[in-house]
Amino acid sequence: MIISGSKLSESQKSNPIPKEHQLKILALDLGKFNTMCCFFDTKTRKHTFLNATTERRYLEAVFKQHKIDLVVMEACGPSGWINDLAKSHHLPTLVCSTNEDAWRWSNVKRKTDKDDALKLARMAAMQELKAVHMPTEKHREFRSLVKYRKTLDGRINKMKCTIRAWFVNHGISIDAGDKAWHTGREHINSFRKPLMECQPHELWRGELDIELTQMDALAAQLDIVVKQLETIGKRDARIVRLRTIPGVGPRTAEILVACIDDPHRFANGRQVSAYFGLVPRQYQSGETDRNGRITKRGNPLARTILVECAWASLRYNPWAKSVYDRICGKQKTRKKKAAIALARKIAVLAWALLRDEKDWDPKQMLAVTESFGRTPPALKETLEKMKPKENSDQRKSRLRREAREAKTAATSSTAKRQNKPAAKSTNPIATKIPKPKISIGKPTAKPSPPQKATGPKTKPKSEPRRARKLVSAV
Repeated sequence: MIISGSKLSESQKSNPIPKEHQLKILALDLGKFNTMCCFFDTKTRKHTFLNATTERRYLEAVFKQHKIDLVVMEACGPSGWINDLAKSHHLPTLVCSTNEDAWRWSNVKRKTDKDDALKLARMAAMQELKAVHMPTEKHREFRSLVKYRKTLDGRINKMKCTIRAWFVNHGISIDAGDKAWHTGREHINSFRKPLMECQPHELWRGELDIELTQMDALAAQLDIVVKQLETIGKRDARIVRLRTIPGVGPRTAEILVACIDDPHRFANGRQVSAYFGLVPRQYQSGETDRNGRITKRGNPLARTILVECAWASLRYNPWAKSVYDRICGKQKTRKKKAAIALARKIAVLAWALLRDEKDWDPKQMLAVTESFGRTPPALKETLEKMKPKENSDQRKSRLRREAREAKTAATSSTAKRQNKPAAKSTNPIATKIPKPKISIGKPTAKPSPPQKATGPKTKPKSEPRRARKLVSAV
């Protein structure tokens, strides 16, 4: 609806939109309870305001009663269902990001909802707003579930830290690490006690009992969420495709699919890297051109899980290990930088697989690696012999298949031995007589004649030893 263009003539400065593209814009400054509506006419440059309630039926009445050519709003929580509501009435929408440079206003003496709505309308008329990607309702729910799993996991970890602090403050030692919540859980449970039965000097036991009860309930709810995510992941071809990358598990694949959504909205890998905030900050002025730390823009959960995946890939992915070693250069001060760089490459690789709809292929990665320069012979040999990665379901099915085949083979061999008829001989003469064992080797000595018992005991004469042949030294 909006024509792109940066240069304007003198006659277009007052009215930047041509007459054939004059619009009636509805700018919404969304709030939790109330929404300020600004109706802006690009032809007359006049505007009117309407204070509406942030409810579905109220905004639906606004869309029906007014002639609207474009609906503009900020990217926030309610913008999802309001965008869907506007599209259901066949209205074009523009959901903009307030993090862009065009939205940064400095030295503003007054800030009101009317001013913000009017700014949205005017900037939309000047084509200065950058639209953001709006996922579908189904994908928004999936993204919310992925985020909620991490929220439950954070609550459980917080409770574990609280319980550990109570034991430390009372001088009681428990197992370290994850062992305390499995084999050491019985030791922790021995200190819990209902709060109503606690004495004034042991109230912490009652608090421990309440905290453990809540933690067990949250752990059960977390298992339900994980099972639901696994069910969704088995039906989603995108998650299955990303799990073929060695070192990328189900949680990483879910978060990457939830964040990337439509891979075709990115033009190249640089935009993907900037979207996840894994590119360095840049400061340039005159002859000064300095790169700083990463920008950390975008989803922090995705950035965190990518770095964790980078560290895990060093054990399972030879390509990732070679990239890490090349960037690190065996220097201790470059380990974290190499991990961040590897995380960026994994994000770009995941985007490329989703865009091309192809699974991980070691031979393809070898061809890409060779195109950038010399490939180490060890890496080349490893990638050529590397087999496709098995996920947990494929590994379980393979182990079950091998167990069934081994059981079938054992059963068939046992049945053959039992069904084989025994050979019964009717001729008594044809009975087998065991043959005497004959040792092959040194000749046995001849038996000496029996000696009389009255005579003195004499040792049998042994045969004289034969002289060995002399071997001449060369």
